[in-house]
Amino acid sequence: MSRVDADNFSFRKVGRNRAALYTVVAIWFVLLALIILVEAAAWLMAVIGLFTLPALWELYKNPQSGLEFTPDALHWFTGRHEGSLDWAEIDRVRLDTRLDFSVRATAVLHSGKKIRLPYECTPPHQLFEAALNARGVRTERHHFSLIG
Repeated sequence: MSRVDADNFSFRKVGRNRAALYTVVAIWFVLLALIILVEAAAWLMAVIGLFTLPALWELYKNPQSGLEFTPDALHWFTGRHEGSLDWAEIDRVRLDTRLDFSVRATAVLHSGKKIRLPYECTPPHQLFEAALNARGVRTERHHFSLIG
């Protein structure tokens, strides 16, 4: 794993990606093929095609999200939402692996309050954990927890 700078860590992600584009095009192709080859009802295929609209909206809007470390705080942003926590407030960061193998990050404060970091803005968990450890923040790993 590459060296992680504790004070200058930054992660950025964009919403537009090829996988979403290819998936939408493939779905439309299948729906069109069903209309042409098996004479499926066009209105029914159009209704099914409506389920691709959220993916199209995300491709169009291309929302930005990210997370960065500054000497004083942990900052994150996603869409119109953003937040930050002072390093002095954070007791530990809990990394929960869900049943779908996604990893969710929760900052546990010294007061006991838990703040869930938005999934869209969190970096890959190995990189994030290494950056937190380099910063001196304690991390906890919990695998396949249903609630947390």
